[in-house]
Amino acid sequence: MPIVRVETLDDERVADYRHVPDPELLRRGEIFVAEGRLVVRALLAQSGFRARSLLLTETAYAGLADVVGPRLAGLPVFIVPAGAIEPLAGFNIHRGCLAIGERPAPVSVRSALEAMPGARRLAVLERVGNADNMGGIFRNAAAFGADAVFVGPGCCDPLYRKAIRVSMGAALRVPFCHAGDWPADLDALRGAGFTVAALTPADAALDIGAFAGTLAPGTKVAVLAGSEGDGLTPAAKACADVALRIPMAPGTDSLNVATAVAIALHRLHPPPEARSL
Repeated sequence: MPIVRVETLDDERVADYRHVPDPELLRRGEIFVAEGRLVVRALLAQSGFRARSLLLTETAYAGLADVVGPRLAGLPVFIVPAGAIEPLAGFNIHRGCLAIGERPAPVSVRSALEAMPGARRLAVLERVGNADNMGGIFRNAAAFGADAVFVGPGCCDPLYRKAIRVSMGAALRVPFCHAGDWPADLDALRGAGFTVAALTPADAALDIGAFAGTLAPGTKVAVLAGSEGDGLTPAAKACADVALRIPMAPGTDSLNVATAVAIALHRLHPPPEARSL
């Protein structure tokens, strides 16, 4: 594990980090940025992603000593002076700790399903363009035992730095794939035995509690959720097996999409170890 002390970020060895403010450059370079000790720890110790390098202050290096060790032999660790990262990353939310991860090759929905024959609960997204909501959905997917998140058209990048940060690193732990053949990929889910359940506030939709009561153990359910504003497109709704609504108090017309997905995952397939709060 080479430790390299860098005095200036003009050093070519840390050139990847100059793209931190520009997500398009990161995507074209097939890399992503993890920021903050919790997220970098998740990248190194809990994810299937390969880390390319770390950029740390001395304090952050000491705080990650238990995961930055001999088992990461060959991973370059660049040590920079305190305060040197702010010009790249902005506010000190990174706590002196950045990492470059490598994006995996794209995986089709069919390939993802073949790799997860035991999957029983999925979150499937359409036009979720807000990074906070994307990160929240991944965090909720981890909390409520979703096997994967399928990311449809119009969605923001799950590996955008803010989405990863909001997810508390869950975007690096919960498997995901991009559903590029839309809405035909919803038919692929149905072909794999999933009931596609579309979330909507429409009065005509079935109460999610009533629907949950009809599910046999082991039923495979894909929770389909749409954009923060307009919800699901008509084409996506037409591919769903059932439309579900979450009952709300009078005068409330909708829920935040991340909240709605969390409720649906819990109601439709609570994990066996779930406990009442």
